[in-house]
Amino acid sequence: MEYSATGKRLYLRLGDRVTHLRYEEWGEGAVVEERTSIVPGGTCLVRLLWEDGQQRTFNNDLDHEQCCYFFGVRKIHSFDPFEGTETRRPEHPRAPTPIEDLRGDPVARAPRARRPAKPREIASPRKRLPAK
Repeated sequence: MEYSATGKRLYLRLGDRVTHLRYEEWGEGAVVEERTSIVPGGTCLVRLLWEDGQQRTFNNDLDHEQCCYFFGVRKIHSFDPFEGTETRRPEHPRAPTPIEDLRGDPVARAPRARRPAKPREIASPRKRLPAK
């Protein structure tokens, strides 16, 4: 009886470039190691090296609920190390945000509007309640 990893759906391959949806401070990452168990029910792990210098390990099986895809890891583009070709995910054109529209113009704060000062009222002294 021979076991293999052909029954698993792998999300990332060696050389893929990725980003994380919730941790932008990590920067981009690259797959530096893949490990797939040949034991039935074994795990598929992928090690990613991020721009912040840290290596983080994630589950790589799309059929598993803890797959890195479901934790926010997304492919930027794929690289096939055996063919030496790079395949980019198609970029979707999008409208620039208002902040991107202002990049060429100098940014200055608008002057704050001053509110007219209200005259302060002196509160009347409180009356003491009689003791029981």
